[in-house]
Amino acid sequence: MPDLPTLPVTFRPSLTRAVLLTAGVAIFVVIATVALLLEQLSPGEKLSFIFIGALLFGVLLMLSRPKVVADETGVTVVNITSRRHLEWAEILQVNLRPGDPWVFLNLSDGTSLPVLGIQPGIAKQRAIQDARALRALAEARSIGDPEQHHG
Repeated sequence: MPDLPTLPVTFRPSLTRAVLLTAGVAIFVVIATVALLLEQLSPGEKLSFIFIGALLFGVLLMLSRPKVVADETGVTVVNITSRRHLEWAEILQVNLRPGDPWVFLNLSDGTSLPVLGIQPGIAKQRAIQDARALRALAEARSIGDPEQHHG
């Protein structure tokens, strides 16, 4: 079994996040600069350009939100528009199969929860390491010993 990370631990696609945030800032700056430099635009039109730039930045900011925070009480999964806290005992399995866009958690209620905070897109090896670490934590805290309760 791999060494368990020290809790609390946060897993997030750092490289993807950096790319999204950098692109968001660049897009906003370019659109705002163009809007301000185009003299033929009215103040309202300039404001509309800047608003659209801010909107695009906001979308990229939301796309950069996903993360997974594991602590003694369980796992908090933050996806693009949702946040869900799970007790360790609720997690039956941590899956990252070849071709999966991100990790999936099989839960005790029979559902599967996508975990966008661990995704092999840009940094595949990092995602595999993070998935293994989360799997090891889940096994150590719930799957391996159903009698063990934390928190």
